[in-house]
Amino acid sequence: MTLISTTADLAAFCDRQSGADFVALDTEFMRDTTYWPKLCLVQVGGPEEAVAIDTLAKGIDLAPLYRMLADESLLKVLHSARQDLEIFFHETGKLPKPIFDSQVAAMVCGFGESVAYQTLARELAGAKIDKTSRFADWSHRPLTQRQIDYALADVIHLRPIYRKLKRKLRHNGREAWLGQEMDILTDPATYRLTPEHAWRRLKPRSHDRRFLAVVRSVAAWREEEAQRRDVPRNRVLRDEQLMDIAAHRPKGAEQLGRTRGLSLDFAQGRLGQGILAAVQEGLAVPDDERPKPVRRAELNGDPGPLLELLKVLLKLRCHEHHVAQKLVASTADLEQLALDDEAPIPALQGWRRDIFGEAALALKRGELALGADGKEIAVIDLAPSAAPKKSAAS
Repeated sequence: MTLISTTADLAAFCDRQSGADFVALDTEFMRDTTYWPKLCLVQVGGPEEAVAIDTLAKGIDLAPLYRMLADESLLKVLHSARQDLEIFFHETGKLPKPIFDSQVAAMVCGFGESVAYQTLARELAGAKIDKTSRFADWSHRPLTQRQIDYALADVIHLRPIYRKLKRKLRHNGREAWLGQEMDILTDPATYRLTPEHAWRRLKPRSHDRRFLAVVRSVAAWREEEAQRRDVPRNRVLRDEQLMDIAAHRPKGAEQLGRTRGLSLDFAQGRLGQGILAAVQEGLAVPDDERPKPVRRAELNGDPGPLLELLKVLLKLRCHEHHVAQKLVASTADLEQLALDDEAPIPALQGWRRDIFGEAALALKRGELALGADGKEIAVIDLAPSAAPKKSAAS
């Protein structure tokens, strides 16, 4: 179990992984004071050895690592891979392929919602993870032995976890399910941070399209400024300040300076002038180009009854198929489904449609009903001569 801090040692390690079926992969990074994550450590577990690569070591060239990650004949195994993949995409402009996300695989295999690594380590590898170094400052050097041991544990136990999950997936015939999820994780579009789309994460509930146009414009300005300065977006302008500015649409520095937490000096400075310009840009957007309000399910003004039935059906079908509900549909997805039979949601696509989407549409059409049979829930097919189907879900 080695800490690698030179290019030569890194290249030698990567060469030794040639021909391996897979490597386990993890990262440690810091993002408290930056927009872009600062990569501090990369852990790799090969078939015979596990190493921690000091990405901050003086003079180290990570090219051998990135070549190994780009090798499409080598499977990369990660747990909750999205943030790790985002880092590699930012660093290299490419995504490691192919990948296996053990958290997603575990959800497909019925281990529950967003199952933690330590849970899988305990249940599948018989290991207890020491999490005392979880919030360590990974940018500080030298690293302690406890930090190194903690970091390496995240790939050492990932190897048997992967092997057992792979067997489960083969046994239950769900390898294709996981493949669809991995296609999303390895799609560059998943990680492209487009300033024009930054406003969506604020989830404004207003139906005022003029307000939404200003929100979009100011949020795009903030995103570009945060990226340029490499600072967290809320260091530039807090969410609540952004929404307040979009609501009041200040026309000058004096009005902007009345925003809570902003001073007149700030409003008169470069950032304040940038905000005012963004407000005017948003106001100038033509009516037909303004953002449309996010559609929310409305069924006679209240989606409650149908939404609740869909929630019960989701729980029932996921229980029957031993798959985590979160992986199939969120409450927001169900709200859209209550409104629209062709809602653009994952639950109406691929394997999710097979185990839930079709049944949900049948429920909406009145072709299925839900009933209680003691402690069990029965799905009743209302087609002629159909018999009730029971489930142990409660």
